[in-house]
Amino acid sequence: MIETELVQIGFDSSYLKKAADKFRYKNIKVYNLSTAQANILKQTALIFGADCAVNRNVITAQIEKSDAILCGSFSQLNKIADKLKSQPFKLRILAEEIKEFLKPERRKTKIAGILNVTPDSFSDGGEYLKPNDAIKRFEELILDGADMIDIGAESTRPGAEPVAAKEQIERLKPVFDFIRKEKPEIKISVDTRCAEVADYVLNNGADLINDVSGLEYDSKLADVVSKYNAGVIIQHSKCTPSDFPVYKNVVEEVFLSLKNKIKTAKNAGIKDIIIDPGIGFGKSREDNFLLLDNIRAFYALECPVMVGISRKRLLGIEEENNDLKDIFTLTHSYPLIKTGVDFLRVHNVKLHKTFLNSLPTQAIYIQNKIM
Repeated sequence: MIETELVQIGFDSSYLKKAADKFRYKNIKVYNLSTAQANILKQTALIFGADCAVNRNVITAQIEKSDAILCGSFSQLNKIADKLKSQPFKLRILAEEIKEFLKPERRKTKIAGILNVTPDSFSDGGEYLKPNDAIKRFEELILDGADMIDIGAESTRPGAEPVAAKEQIERLKPVFDFIRKEKPEIKISVDTRCAEVADYVLNNGADLINDVSGLEYDSKLADVVSKYNAGVIIQHSKCTPSDFPVYKNVVEEVFLSLKNKIKTAKNAGIKDIIIDPGIGFGKSREDNFLLLDNIRAFYALECPVMVGISRKRLLGIEEENNDLKDIFTLTHSYPLIKTGVDFLRVHNVKLHKTFLNSLPTQAIYIQNKIM
């Protein structure tokens, strides 16, 4: 933290907060500005010693719209925002957004435990297909400290066959009979793309639907979630997990896709929205790590962010050794925890909760919401 470093060199403590803002820097990407807006933003940035990159044709007005990258210290960005408040062309709205994004926000990672009641999931397929085994595993996840349990009755591993809604419900019913009677207080999400399945589980105690298709597979799903005033986890998935489309800028494309999906969910009346960049779904290993390295970009969407990397192929482990995969998962989870990612979806809850509880308070990053 810059405040700590300033104190250590003997800086004047009475000026610490203002000085710290001069040493924190941010790059902010702003989309779809008019030529007039882009010109004013750039000139305002230059006034305060910051900078703003825009399309080269903005200055000659040979382009109607331009994205922009605004960069500067927190101190400079605050001054830019203050100046924009009095500018025309709705730049007051941008000023308010910059101000809001600069506010610090404490984010502490929660753990979503995975329970697959499937015969073919990539990591634990068949282990919890029997109702008694699934219920026992459910109780274990609670004891291990799961903040949420994500239950799935259809595998989304590469090459997995779709499962009919009726079959998913038959797999889920014994678990939900138990939850409704014994553990109604536990937060439950259900990993399904089907509106029929969503209707059943939300009517029987589930809190959220985790849709790996991002509301694209079943057009009725968003309305079902809204009907129950429930939440949704919107995952990015451009295609099936086994395909690898080519991205020009994977972070930006996933960001904009999730932004549009959030709008769809809100238009359907859904208020509780979690987003997931979809690690391993239609992305190369390089794409996946670019998303992980830039996870803070997604905080700008102002929804809790969930990431699922547990035991996946991007870890680079070919052998079927879940203990080793769990260790590698935790290794890659730590940078996400430091940025304040909201949820990690994992198989080994106990390992992650033990690690989280071992961290000193200052290791939980106070994260600003803009990229």
